[in-house]
Formats: sequence, C-alpha cells, structure tokens
Amino acid sequence: MPAPHSRCRPLDTGPLSKVPPAGSEAVVPERGDMPELVVTALLAPSRLSLKLLRAFMWSLVFSAALVAAAVYGCIALTHVLCRPRRGCCGRRRSAPPACLSDPSLGEHGFLNLESSGLRLHYVSAGRGNGPLMLFVHGFPENWFSWRFQLREFQSRFHVVAVDLRGYGPSDAPGDVDCYTTDLLLADIKDVILGLGYSKCVLVAHDWGALLAWNFSIYYPSLVERMVVVGGAPMSVYQDYSIRHPGQFFRSNYMFLFQLPWLPEKLLSMSDFQILKTTLTHRKTGIPCLTPNELEAFLYHFSQPGGLTGPVNYYRNLFRNFPLEPQELATPTLLLWGEKDIYFELGLVEAIGSRFVPGRLEAHILPGAGHWIPQSHPQEMHQYMWAFLQDLLD
Repeated sequence: MPAPHSRCRPLDTGPLSKVPPAGSEAVVPERGDMPELVVTALLAPSRLSLKLLRAFMWSLVFSAALVAAAVYGCIALTHVLCRPRRGCCGRRRSAPPACLSDPSLGEHGFLNLESSGLRLHYVSAGRGNGPLMLFVHGFPENWFSWRFQLREFQSRFHVVAVDLRGYGPSDAPGDVDCYTTDLLLADIKDVILGLGYSKCVLVAHDWGALLAWNFSIYYPSLVERMVVVGGAPMSVYQDYSIRHPGQFFRSNYMFLFQLPWLPEKLLSMSDFQILKTTLTHRKTGIPCLTPNELEAFLYHFSQPGGLTGPVNYYRNLFRNFPLEPQELATPTLLLWGEKDIYFELGLVEAIGSRFVPGRLEAHILPGAGHWIPQSHPQEMHQYMWAFLQDLLD
C-alpha cells in the first residue's frame, strides 16, 4: 500500500457541489423590500428544527455505534481466545498472491485523476472490442471480486475493474473528509473520461452500488446502462429503514464503523478473522473461495493503514442525512439475492417505486446471498447479456 496521499481538495465544479444536500438550509436571495433581519427571523425556526433533527440522529447513530462496538468486541475477543497463536493483531502479508497477477483477467495500470490528482489502480481487458464496461466493487473487496465478469465480457466490451481510492494499490488519502460521496463520484467520472470514453456500462456491487445510484443521478450523460447488485440508493435505504427497523439490525456494522480507530483494530484481530468469516462463512460467505483467493482480498488490508480508507467510506455515510427522495431514470438491471443477510428483499420494491416506469429490470436470484458476482456468476452473466444485447446489435 502506498503512503497515504495528502491531496484531498473539494470539487470546483460538479453536481454535488452545486446542489445542496437534502435537508440543508435554503438560500433566500436578498430583496430590497425584505431586510436581512426579517429573512433571518423567518428562517430561524426551520434552522433550529434541522439542527435538532441532526443532533437527534447523531445521538442515535453513536448510541448504536457503542452497542455495535460491544458486540463486535466480544466477537473479536472470542476469536483471539480460540486462536491464541494468531495474537491480537493482523499479520502483514509480504507478497501478493499469484491470482492477483493472473494474465487472463487483464493488464494492470494506473490512472491519474483530473479532479483530485490521485492515482487509481485498475485492471483492463478487451480494449477495442466494444463499449466501456466499468466495474465498481464494494467492501471488503477490490477489483479481484470481478474476476468472473472480466473473463466473460472482454470479448465484446472493454472491461475495466478499478480499485477505488483507499483500496489496493490505489492512493489512500489519510483524511476522513477525502472519502465523501461527491469526491468518490468525481473519481468515477475521471476514470471514464481518463480512459477516453464519454459514457459506459456501469456495473456495481455493495458500496459500489451506492455510488452507482448517485452517479446515475448526477452524471446521467456518462452512464448508458447500469447493472446494480445488492445495494440500494441511500435515500431509499433511509426511508425503508425508518419503516422497517429490522434493516438497521442487518446493517449493524455500519454503526460500528462510525467510531475512530476501533473498527480497524477489531477487524484485524486474530489475523483478520472477522473479515475471513465474512467472506468464507459456510452459509453467508462466498462459496468455494480458495485460500489463495481469500488472500487476494486480505493482502492489501494487511498493509499498514490498509483498512482505514475503506472504513472512512462509512464514516461519511450519514453526513448529509436526512435525504430527500430522488427519481431514478437510467436503464438499470437490478440483481438481488433472496438470502442476502445485509439487505431485506423489500428494498427491491422500494427501489422500483423511485424509478421512471419501464427503466428498471429487477430479478431476485433464488438461494443467492450477498456476493452474487462471485457466488452466482453464470446467472448474473445470463441476465447481463440479455439486458445489454441491443447495445451490441
């Protein structure tokens, strides 16, 4: 992992820098017949209500964070007691596993981003074979989680799987404020344009799905089609969770990740056993994940500071709450696991209610969990080929 990157400047232009977050204070233009004092007095109640709402929300978030810390602390301690030889820290891997350099998956490269100056790592195959298909991963993953799709679609697409900022060999700024949604969306924009394209087929999973939903809203001209797997727009997640509190319990780890330094410590204890269990659990993990493939995910997390960037994504998750509903219009294929332990099935219908009619094609995969790109690649590929066929005709 390279040394943490110091560059983290806000966007000068871009949709999220122009559009205030939902729930933010309205800006009232000055008028000659409305003195500033009157404007301030009129806005005072709404400002106070918003501040009280945010204070109440953050009190709930940090209360939940403390409960989650106690639970995960017990889990991590149990792992240490059951495997005392591993100790309380994660073992740093000295060399990457061979599967990370598998030539059948594509060529490795780095791209310097226009907006931030950061350098992102990517794997690319099939240049010249068709439109750009850009893959955006989730947590705790990296570009390697798209290995099946890279092999499948490189014959008809230019496939590119990127390591988001903070992951793998990509630059990892140290400041929490370097992982806000608007900066992450600018990264995706810069990757598309930096690769020489004006639009792409955007394929995303988990955290990548959250970014993809927002990207399709704020940069619609850059997305021709979307394939989203196991992830909801944050505004949908917010409204659904308020009506279905059980969803909060499924996403309890998000509250733990609001705390400083402790999440990284707990995740690394007993040689990253919590992450190992997440990825390899017999019922909820990735089926048939080999030890070598598991190391492909753990290698970069094991480097100094390797977990901080990914966890910082979550530390910015509630920054703009409460969020307003947003209409979705990009033609999208949504794939959802029937047995996804992190997201309830009801979110699929909730997502559909926000779409322009006829723009969403949703499928629930029977027996599938959260890791569809790796656990059910054949079913995913069949749906994708059918969904994208008209682009290739």
